Amino acid sequence: MKVFCLSLLMILLAGCASGPRIDTSHTAIGQSSRVQYVILHYTSTDLAHSLQLLTEEQVSSHYLIDRAPATIYQLVDENRRAWHAGESVWQGRTWLNASSIGIEMINAGYTEGPQGKVWQPYSQAQIDALIVLLKDIVARHELPLGSIIGHSDVAPQRKVDPGPLFPWKQLADAGLVPWPDAQAVVNRQVLYAMQLPDVAWFQAQLARQGYVVDQHGILDEATRNVIAAFQMKYRPARYDGQPDAQTAALLDVLNTP
Repeated sequence: MKVFCLSLLMILLAGCASGPRIDTSHTAIGQSSRVQYVILHYTSTDLAHSLQLLTEEQVSSHYLIDRAPATIYQLVDENRRAWHAGESVWQGRTWLNASSIGIEMINAGYTEGPQGKVWQPYSQAQIDALIVLLKDIVARHELPLGSIIGHSDVAPQRKVDPGPLFPWKQLADAGLVPWPDAQAVVNRQVLYAMQLPDVAWFQAQLARQGYVVDQHGILDEATRNVIAAFQMKYRPARYDGQPDAQTAALLDVLNTP
């Protein structure tokens, strides 16, 4: 009798440990992935230190891509939150760790030289691996064009990664990010060179892109940081944060349906 009671107790405990029985035979059509964005970063350090930081500290990312060979490491399951974006805003959404996939790339970032910042280029193998990974993520999560952004986009007041040497145009050529038509930019640049819009116009256009920027019409440091983040992506040859005709043309073309 004791053996029977013990066996019954074990069965009951096993049932409790496994959780409730859930019927999954019905599936709602009104659903989508929780992932809304993919945010790109560089690590500012080498592979060994990056792995230590991203696995043993509170900061983390879903993926890490080495330079050579371009190995892709998955560190966090996509269904779980990684701690990579910090305080962040894009298209009105805040604290994007909950709604994004973070990808870190092994890259030293920059060093300070006599002429200013000296940036480390990305390896082509690394970018090739990234593009393959991004295409897979975009397909599985059904992400619309414009969902792949940089850390500097979502936190322009404190972050500059993935930096001006990150080849956004290669991602655009692969169909992963929007890109302005070059001739349309040239045509509108001529017009804006004759009459440059005021600061309020730039702030409004940057907000339409997704950036968080105060709409007060003053060219303060925060606004210059946002302009620089935009320029770093679409005009990396000069990202001085100053509103000019070419930046106006780029914004206008990108924001024109």
